[in-house]
Amino acid sequence: MQIKYLSTLMALCLSFITGYSHGAPADKVAELCGSCHALERPDYEAQGREERFSRKAPPLYFAGNKYRQEWLAAFLQAPYPLYPSGYFPESKLQDTADGDIPNENDLVTHLQLSESDASEVTDYLMNLQPYTEMLSQDNYSEGKVSLRMGTLDFRKFKGCDACHQDSEDNGGFSGPILYDAWSRLQPHYISAFLKNPLQWDPNTIMPVPQMNEQAVHKLVDYLKAIGETE
Repeated sequence: MQIKYLSTLMALCLSFITGYSHGAPADKVAELCGSCHALERPDYEAQGREERFSRKAPPLYFAGNKYRQEWLAAFLQAPYPLYPSGYFPESKLQDTADGDIPNENDLVTHLQLSESDASEVTDYLMNLQPYTEMLSQDNYSEGKVSLRMGTLDFRKFKGCDACHQDSEDNGGFSGPILYDAWSRLQPHYISAFLKNPLQWDPNTIMPVPQMNEQAVHKLVDYLKAIGETE
């Protein structure tokens, strides 16, 4: 009985020491991510549009409702540009004879984490799920669309490529790349965000699309199609 007690006590002490040395997960995430990303919902109502202009990176307080866990863990270890002209594109574009293009010298390189840190940060972020109920009301189910028709819909009919890239060699620079959206984002998040971006971000620069549910789902299916060909 005494040996069992001592073993338990030693385990508790070791757990305390380990936690103290490396910091609690919330503290680590705040230290690594908090200077650029919002880990709690900003006071959008009080701050107004200035809140968007002052952002350095996307908010993460609903990361668990937005990202796929496997992608997030991999991205934190080997980050790549998601926003070709930065998160606030107007300040990172340069005027050229070929039109506005990203000024790569002004772009910020994302922090690269070790495998253990990436795993810990990912586990924490995936538990940030304030919009689970809202997502549960989205009724998207995976469908199929031909690449030809999906491309026409994305580029010509809806003009999404004015801001977004659906391939590495096509599209605009002011929004995030979308050719990796299927591997990066949860399907119900994509669908719900397209239906009403303001529900997710009151200060988004994304226009509110005038699309019915069928049109939204067709776009999501296109992102699925191009994502599965990557």
